[in-house]
Amino acid sequence: MRKHSLMLLAAAFGLAASQASAADVPRKAPAVTAPAASPIAWTGCYIGANVGGIFGRAETTFGFGEVATNNSGFAGGGQIGCDYQFAGGWVVGVRNMFDGTSLRKDRAIAFGPLAGGEVDFKARWFDTLTGRVGYAAAPAWLIYGQGGGVWAQSSSAVTFAGVQIGDFSKTRSGWTAGGGVEWMFAPRWSAFLEGNYMDLGSNDQTVIIPVSCPAGCAFSAKTTAATALVGVNYRFGWGKAPY
Repeated sequence: MRKHSLMLLAAAFGLAASQASAADVPRKAPAVTAPAASPIAWTGCYIGANVGGIFGRAETTFGFGEVATNNSGFAGGGQIGCDYQFAGGWVVGVRNMFDGTSLRKDRAIAFGPLAGGEVDFKARWFDTLTGRVGYAAAPAWLIYGQGGGVWAQSSSAVTFAGVQIGDFSKTRSGWTAGGGVEWMFAPRWSAFLEGNYMDLGSNDQTVIIPVSCPAGCAFSAKTTAATALVGVNYRFGWGKAPY
């Protein structure tokens, strides 16, 4: 019995010594895992649709006075574009948007040789080609500003004594600027809210009325507008989804 006890005691001392020796051996440090790179979610091209409101101001200036109006209407259409996201969250892109509008308003001429006449303002559609710069404040959220050129079909028709005596109607060009926010709410799908300002400049025309304006009445037509739009895009992206 005593011999058996001595054997157990020796085994215990041996186990303790082996554990102490193992504790003295330096352990390998755990591998350091690099943080995951920011997902490149916005790189790629897209196509989509939009709807919203347009708020315009049209001015027709004669040598004897000005007729101006503020009006609002519906705007809706589609867009196509491409984006590229750099490391760090900055995004650059280009987009073309085409929308039809319902802008139309009549104003009476209450002065000068055309008193009693009327000016009919219309804007049928606009087409914008813009570059944009944005920043992905979060993987699924993009804040952006944009600017570029705009083309629009607008007209200012002058009617006197029930007869149309002048119609300045053509595709006009100008500039546009704006910005918005876009949210990637599902893989390949995003929604946006944005506002834009458009300036179509001014153009001159002359109308001749045998009695009231035998030498010709010159007028200048100017149109500006602002839009507030919501839309959705389907993205053919080749970047990583932010999920």
